[in-house]
Amino acid sequence: MQISSRFTIALHIFTCVDTFKDEYKITSEFLAGSINTNPVIIRKILTQLKNAGLITVARGTGGILPTRPLKEISFYDVYQAIEPVENGDLFNFHSSPNPQCPVGKNIHALLDDKLKAIQLAMENEMKKYTLDDLRIEMQELLKK
Repeated sequence: MQISSRFTIALHIFTCVDTFKDEYKITSEFLAGSINTNPVIIRKILTQLKNAGLITVARGTGGILPTRPLKEISFYDVYQAIEPVENGDLFNFHSSPNPQCPVGKNIHALLDDKLKAIQLAMENEMKKYTLDDLRIEMQELLKK
């Protein structure tokens, strides 16, 4: 299992928007240059962030703005917008374990609670970090 690069690209987008908002017109092309990817990928991610209510986008003018203060947007919020999990479950369980096999008939009882606990731990950890943390840390890095 691996979370796609779209999640870190989304965090990169928010960091760019905040860092350069007063200096540059922030467009998908500008963001693609910083991220070193295709502007089409950036536009798809911007659409996901907009649909999740995390940003507003003014077409053509390069106006990308968070919809709420950065301290109120957690990594988990971005993750939910970019990497929606199927049926709320991070782990995709194989669909038909053999009920005639002692392992197959008991594998869900063995793993379901553990996998849910792992998912909850990851989600709770993501909720601890906000986009404001990135803003603060970026400002410190730029001072060096």
